[in-house]
Amino acid sequence: MPFLISLFFGFAPMFLFAYILYWTDRYEREPKILLGAVFFWGMAIAAGGAFVINTLLGMGIYIFTGSEAATNITTASIIAPIVEETLKGLAVFLVFLAFRKEFDSILDGIVYAGVTALGFAATENTHYIYNLGYLDGGWEGLWFLVFVRVILVGWQHPFYTAFTGIGLAIMRMRSSGCIKYAAPLIGFSVAMFTHAFHNGLASIISGLGGLAFGTFLDWTGWFFMFIFILWAVSSDQKLLKKHLQEEYRLELITAAQYHTAISARKQSSARMQALFNGRYKATRRFYQICGELAHKKEQYHTLGNEKNNGEIIQKYRAELTVLKDKAMA
Repeated sequence: MPFLISLFFGFAPMFLFAYILYWTDRYEREPKILLGAVFFWGMAIAAGGAFVINTLLGMGIYIFTGSEAATNITTASIIAPIVEETLKGLAVFLVFLAFRKEFDSILDGIVYAGVTALGFAATENTHYIYNLGYLDGGWEGLWFLVFVRVILVGWQHPFYTAFTGIGLAIMRMRSSGCIKYAAPLIGFSVAMFTHAFHNGLASIISGLGGLAFGTFLDWTGWFFMFIFILWAVSSDQKLLKKHLQEEYRLELITAAQYHTAISARKQSSARMQALFNGRYKATRRFYQICGELAHKKEQYHTLGNEKNNGEIIQKYRAELTVLKDKAMA
């Protein structure tokens, strides 16, 4: 029973957090199967690989130094941030390479990175809650670790890895220049630094005072990331406003559909209405295409006909024409 409870509180909150990230991408949501794949990568490949590599390197440091304290501090503040951010970031990088057409914005980078990290956190949390919580401290230890791992630091791994996703997204959106090639390296470096800073601080400061101070710093970082995400969502909305005006002038979408497409609230209302009259599938697809089309047009203007953007735009317009009379507004 204790292990099942640890498993539940390790995974269930992370699934909820992953859905929140998915919901945040209001105007052009990512394929669920791809998000499931990166969650699995974080859960199995990144978490499993990190456990093995961290353990082996930690053993090497202990053999070299003979100090358990030095081993713990070095593993937590240097080895773990490098290994874990590399393994998590690799999933985001593979999406960036293999599914480039789905990697369209800053928000996409945050979503893919965050969901990967939540998969990692699910496995890590289960391990901590059961092994360091229940086995070391019984039920009291289990519930304390649930509180710490889910409430206090639940968003910490997504926060770190989001910087890697942001860096790759900036590279994706620029045609040339130093920033295009520097952004992924900077993003990955910030991911490792913030991870190392958190772990290093936790290794040095102990007790409830240290936990409170660390939590304050963590939540401050989350707050600024939340503000940044709001900006990214607003940028996506402006992108739709700008690029869907042409579709409205060409009468590919109606005025009501245009105003619904650029409003997350109206989109939710349209989907809800469509759910009760058999038009949900067409309505959901219609507004997803509106988002995809706006991003592809932005890429066409910025990057040119990369990966046949012009043909994709025409394909999306043709699909809008088919769905126009079926979609709710």
